[in-house]
Amino acid sequence: MIRKQTLENGLTLITESMPQVRSVAIGVWLKRGSRHEPAHLNGASHFIEHLVFKGTETRSAREIALAMDTVGGQMDAFTSKEYTCFYARVLDEHLPTAVDLLSDIVLRPKFDPDEMSREKKVIEEEIRMVEDAPEELVYDLFSSRFYPGNPLGRPIQGTLKTVRSFTRRSLRGFFRGAYLPQNLLIVAAGHLRHDRFAATIRAAFGSLPRGPRRKAGPSEPVPRPGVALRPKRELEQLHVVLGLPGFPENFRERYELFVLNALLGGTMSSRLFQKIREERGLVYSVYSAVNAFRDAGLFLVYAAMSPAKGNEVIGLILEELRGLGEKGPDAAETAVAKEHLKGSLTLSLESTVSRMSNLARQEIYYGRQFSPAEMMRGIEAVTPEKVHRLARRLFRTGRVGLAAVGRTSHLRTSGGALSL
Repeated sequence: MIRKQTLENGLTLITESMPQVRSVAIGVWLKRGSRHEPAHLNGASHFIEHLVFKGTETRSAREIALAMDTVGGQMDAFTSKEYTCFYARVLDEHLPTAVDLLSDIVLRPKFDPDEMSREKKVIEEEIRMVEDAPEELVYDLFSSRFYPGNPLGRPIQGTLKTVRSFTRRSLRGFFRGAYLPQNLLIVAAGHLRHDRFAATIRAAFGSLPRGPRRKAGPSEPVPRPGVALRPKRELEQLHVVLGLPGFPENFRERYELFVLNALLGGTMSSRLFQKIREERGLVYSVYSAVNAFRDAGLFLVYAAMSPAKGNEVIGLILEELRGLGEKGPDAAETAVAKEHLKGSLTLSLESTVSRMSNLARQEIYYGRQFSPAEMMRGIEAVTPEKVHRLARRLFRTGRVGLAAVGRTSHLRTSGGALSL
């Protein structure tokens, strides 16, 4: 039910037919994100993502919104470190409308100077909002300290300085160098026929000329774990992120990593949630997460607590990391984590948007698609011994970075990486 095709100009098309549904989710994925920006254009990918909705050569901003509202569909976009996505979800009968609209905003944005001026103000407010959202700010602070001088350490939305410096010429230059057929991936999942859909895509995107050969990719980041503090005395809570160098997206032992993350802090029954929140009542929120890129990765733990409890919570988190590295998980918690992952995967497969997104990410990072059965087998093959072996490799001494936002004066830090 999954088909892949490369058009004559180098654009890749992937579809998955789901006859049991009436909707179709279609995404235009650009394999470029904030990581691919030069320092002076930090935030350009995100800015362009906003700007294309403000008007094209044939449609005004209102006409773009009206085109989707008229057919009862949904359209949105997002920018990440390594890709940008524009997507829509419509009834199958309105798929040509979605293709026409997405191709218009992706291929023919107007870059109107007046709209640019207005959108700068919008994004400046978005940047200020992050300053007022400590749970987001602490992640940006951690990244900038962990990857100093590397694009992975820069904020996706850019900074006030870079956004204010954008000109129509600089953005159009970045756009023309990025939005090329070989960098584009079009993915659709839902009630569709591949051949008919491919003909629609060829008509909409086939005239886009192939660009020059891809230049060398961004440099591999060198992690530098350390401590970064942002005092904000007006906050009642202290927000912290602890992180270690992880593994890239296509890591061979990724299923063991997913299980490790789930049993450590990925569920309500996980070690961190139960021991720090439920048993001791020290935090309202605590969880772990895997953040993977093409050639690097992070293993993170986030927690929010009373400033006076900061050292105790950080100590308990390090204790759990140390314990998993030394003894590993037991069979029962491993089984619970595996079932959680299998259940989450199965539920996500009922959504056309999730299916479309999974196909796109698999193509971007693996160059192939994984069937649900193959992913289930990967999860099922995980054992406590395999998780323990990975935990020993991951949780090594002197590799834990820390970022904290809030009343940080209580924290006992030496400025260097924390020790396990």
